[in-house]
Amino acid sequence: MSKYIALLAALLAMGGCSIDGDHSDLRQKMVAVKHKPKGQIEPIPTFTPYSPYVYSAAAQRSPFTRPVLESDQRLVGRRLDIAPDQNRQRELLEGFNFDALSLVGTLSRSGQLWALIDDGEGGIHRITTGNFLGKNHGRVVNATASQLDVLEIVPDGTGGWIERPRALTLEEKDNR
Repeated sequence: MSKYIALLAALLAMGGCSIDGDHSDLRQKMVAVKHKPKGQIEPIPTFTPYSPYVYSAAAQRSPFTRPVLESDQRLVGRRLDIAPDQNRQRELLEGFNFDALSLVGTLSRSGQLWALIDDGEGGIHRITTGNFLGKNHGRVVNATASQLDVLEIVPDGTGGWIERPRALTLEEKDNR
């Protein structure tokens, strides 16, 4: 019996909403909206096509590396016979900046010391004295168990070349 009373009350409540069936204000608003002038969509803007920038200073010193200081020039000195061998076959590690490379270990095999170089991109490479690395024609001149001595050939700013000594040292990591 209580179910019938609840059902009757719900029907009366819903019926009360439709008793006042005069929705004239809503109909007037709909007519007003339909009679408004239709808008226009703006055309898609035109964009100038992308023109790539050609970097023409690839052979010059990178702006992100330390410039050659006069004190470095005086220590090593300028000789006229210094110039990189442009016809030499490039080695893999010459595609990386010197600052991105790090010495992570050494190996000794048949009396020859090999250095293990991390290229900064997840690769480990084995090199020894005489190999090249870095973008500035760096040649390994000496290898010890804790250090790799490299001699780079860099522009001196006056149209010539100078040798710049660099070093990669073995850094121990604290794995606590």
